Amino acid sequence: MNERRNLKRRKFAYYMRVLDDGTLKLIGHLSDISTKGFKIDTQNPIAPGLKFRLRMDLTSEVSNKSHILFSAVTRWCRLDPTDPFIQNVGFEITDISTEDSAIYQRIVDKYGT
Repeated sequence: MNERRNLKRRKFAYYMRVLDDGTLKLIGHLSDISTKGFKIDTQNPIAPGLKFRLRMDLTSEVSNKSHILFSAVTRWCRLDPTDPFIQNVGFEITDISTEDSAIYQRIVDKYGT
């Protein structure tokens, strides 16, 4: 598969959950991140092209807010190359407030390696 990403992703060095904002159901855990999107590890496949309203719970190291909210769309899903029970899913952020975008950038800078 050809790489179409314009921004380099960074491995994510912190255990951070990504939740569906409507149901608070766990979608997955961040495994890498860029300024425009991220990859999660999850147990269930998620089809490309699905739109989500997502929530990320925060640590006090990046914000005094408890969480950020944003919209994202799945771009791809594939089986993890080392763990046959895990799916890797790529998301592109499509809508985020200015304030939450600044916090997201702090997450990229602080935890992306």
